[in-house]
Amino acid sequence: MNPEPRPRLLARVVHLVTLALLAVVLGLVGTWGLATWRDREQTNRTTTRFDPPVWAGQNVPGACSGGFYARHDQTVVLTIVAHCAVPGTKLRDRAGRLIGTFGPMAAFAPCPTRRFCAPSDFLTLALVPERVPWGHLNVVDMGVGGYRTLAPGTRPLACADMSVGETVEINGREHYRTGRVVSIGPYAYEDDTIFPCIVAVDIPAVIGDSGGAVLVNGGPAGVISRSLGSGMGFTPLAEGLENLGLTLCTAPDCDLSPTTAIQPTE
Repeated sequence: MNPEPRPRLLARVVHLVTLALLAVVLGLVGTWGLATWRDREQTNRTTTRFDPPVWAGQNVPGACSGGFYARHDQTVVLTIVAHCAVPGTKLRDRAGRLIGTFGPMAAFAPCPTRRFCAPSDFLTLALVPERVPWGHLNVVDMGVGGYRTLAPGTRPLACADMSVGETVEINGREHYRTGRVVSIGPYAYEDDTIFPCIVAVDIPAVIGDSGGAVLVNGGPAGVISRSLGSGMGFTPLAEGLENLGLTLCTAPDCDLSPTTAIQPTE
């Protein structure tokens, strides 16, 4: 039997390779589509946004995720993860409009040489008047998890208030997730940072989660701080607030008057 003509053989090879590549592409598209669908499913909001929006629990333009609203004397602030901001700098939106000014980081002194010691991984963002969601300062926006309102007198949780096995909720990157506390202890595994307490949970961390509000058994517990193996770690809220002289907002206007509150300006 004569060998198959070369052009026909080449055409068949090209056809088979094309089919193989198409199968791979379809497989990848299917995987991407499933992942995208899952994200949409988990991040589909059930509530509308306020105007101005509540950034506690949500992404803040240019500054990772917001944690909780608090006040320092007559100034309204939002906690922001320390490694996403520089103290003393101003934060602006894409149109150049001022959002607020970053304050100092929570920190301990003294600290071992070349190390940074902090009770919690956050600093403050003092918001300009038009960015303050008056009437909703005691609210945390958990996306698909809904708005959570902190009742008057709600106490921020400290490291000692939490236990292994308790329920954890986060909403980093507008992606609501739940898990459990798996361990609690000191953190000193980096060359430059020490936290006396970090709470490890069984929820995988992704870039952009940093700074997001963490609820433990429904209470305000801390801010997402690190990726820890297959999970994440958060640093406690109470110690950070105390270190910076802040009071957690547990009233709609945080016991302030919108007309007399002091806010940064241009």
